[in-house]
Amino acid sequence: MTTPDLPRLIAFYQDVLGFELIYRFPAEGAPEFVALRLGNSELGLAADPEAGSQPLAHRWELCVYANDCDAAVETLRASGASVTEEPADQPWGERSARLRDPDGNRLLVLSRL
Repeated sequence: MTTPDLPRLIAFYQDVLGFELIYRFPAEGAPEFVALRLGNSELGLAADPEAGSQPLAHRWELCVYANDCDAAVETLRASGASVTEEPADQPWGERSARLRDPDGNRLLVLSRL
């Protein structure tokens, strides 16, 4: 989920709902992305200064981990998904790609490097 005010949303999910911070990028300075956990559920929050001006539907994306990001993208493409960002290595140690499923829902496919 993206937000124009990441510190505010982190505090809300931690302080009000009891989520635990399990990952933060970058490790120092202002966070750009965090992962929070509550029980068996995880939630990813990402800073996006323009998120407040976007329709709510564009602020959500399903994140799926695959053993091989590139192979998963090719399988999804062959099955009717459209690729909006081809696979690329990321500075936090994962390879990622963005797609839209046949209904237009956003997908983020990741694999660890």
